[in-house]
Amino acid sequence: MQENSTIKSQFLDFGFSKEINQGIENAGFKVPSPIQEKAIPVIMEGKDLVAQANTGTGKTAAFGLPTMNKIANLKETGLLVITPTRELTSQVADELYTLGKYAGIRTATVYGGSSYSRQLSLISKGAQVVVANPGRLKDLLSSGKLRNFNPQIVVLDEADEMLDMGFLEDIKDIFSYLPKKRQTILCSATMPQPIKNLAAKILNNPVVVSVVDKNDATNKDIKQSYYVIEERERNDALVRLIDHNDPAKAIIFCRMKIEVDRLADALISKGYSAKGLHGDMDQRAREEVIKNFRNSKINILVATDVAARGLDVKDVSHVFNYHIPFDPESYVHRVGRTGRAGNKGHAITLITPIEFKELVRIQKSMGAPLSLESIPSSFELKAKELKSLADEIEKTNIKNEASSILSKLVLEHDSSEIALKAISLLLSKHSSNGPEHIGFSQKEAKNLLEKFQANSKRRDNGRGRRNGRSSDRNRRNGNRSRSRRR
Repeated sequence: MQENSTIKSQFLDFGFSKEINQGIENAGFKVPSPIQEKAIPVIMEGKDLVAQANTGTGKTAAFGLPTMNKIANLKETGLLVITPTRELTSQVADELYTLGKYAGIRTATVYGGSSYSRQLSLISKGAQVVVANPGRLKDLLSSGKLRNFNPQIVVLDEADEMLDMGFLEDIKDIFSYLPKKRQTILCSATMPQPIKNLAAKILNNPVVVSVVDKNDATNKDIKQSYYVIEERERNDALVRLIDHNDPAKAIIFCRMKIEVDRLADALISKGYSAKGLHGDMDQRAREEVIKNFRNSKINILVATDVAARGLDVKDVSHVFNYHIPFDPESYVHRVGRTGRAGNKGHAITLITPIEFKELVRIQKSMGAPLSLESIPSSFELKAKELKSLADEIEKTNIKNEASSILSKLVLEHDSSEIALKAISLLLSKHSSNGPEHIGFSQKEAKNLLEKFQANSKRRDNGRGRRNGRSSDRNRRNGNRSRSRRR
């Protein structure tokens, strides 16, 4: 009883209205997350804010609760939230509606592929919250379709993803149409220099809060592993690791759309519940795939980086990098799809020896190494499956129909033979495919990586010596020139 009152008082301390507190209780929030603890008081005071936190740490509620508390009694739009993707637009709007519905908060979404008239109608009817994509929002503002639009509070959500997707110029244009007198909040998982420059332009003397450890760019609840393979083994390695980890829900990241289609088809043909997601799909198909993934009608999503930007599904247990991404920021965003809302996650990356350069760059940027592991052999996987099957059989409740089937079978077979046949039938559905061994052992991979690092060091030293000799020559030539001039 004492614990409940403590939990309740932590949110009551923020001074929200009883209607907003009711939304918090209805959403099942127990205690404020670190970013909520730091950001909410600043926003309540009306100050501009830069909030840096990893994905899945409660940023939407961190800016949504205090801003909706302020604008609940307005008859027009008081809060504008700009998000990088259509999917994130819908997710943020849904979460804000859930948190604010007892306060009478109405939300409207603005993104491409949907009717202009419906979006404008919802805004004109007094939606206090508008969640928008940069492209459609800029179009509405520049064309004059969105008139008398003066939000008091503007939130730029997932700012680093806006940068990655090429929306920075659109964002600058959008802010030229917004009221100069406003409260502005910028949320981002990472803070590259272009985002810092943007913050300096659109925010007024902001408070900066961060719950990201500079030496740990990713969530500590996420285990990060990598496996060194040959290029030809990529598909077999992925399937073996899916079978070994048995993910409740997983996202597999590919670099190209054609890879997404090919890999999704390959997994479906092997009996996995999988679907692809990429930018060439029409909006209705994309929304259907995401809805089915969120509702667990499919449990493996194969996607490109852009398609999965901002995708917020809280129960993703595993992320697989079919290829290692080219830059650390993309790696952070991919990995951030798992380990959300306090859950544990596992990020798995496949690399070949020629991709060691990307691996070293990512490890250096994150300040923490990924764990080198070896892919389980076919024998190891089979042993795990047998143990899992034995546990499953032991826990299974006996159904009434089983007795009638058994009574028929005992007329021709003894009970041990029947049991063995039943187990064999189950085993045929748990067969592990692929070669006995896939990829390099930990020892082999470690030796290859050490050789790569030693060669890189020699090349760097060689460049340094050449640059030094070049500098010496330049100095000597300069001295000779000065002597001739004298």
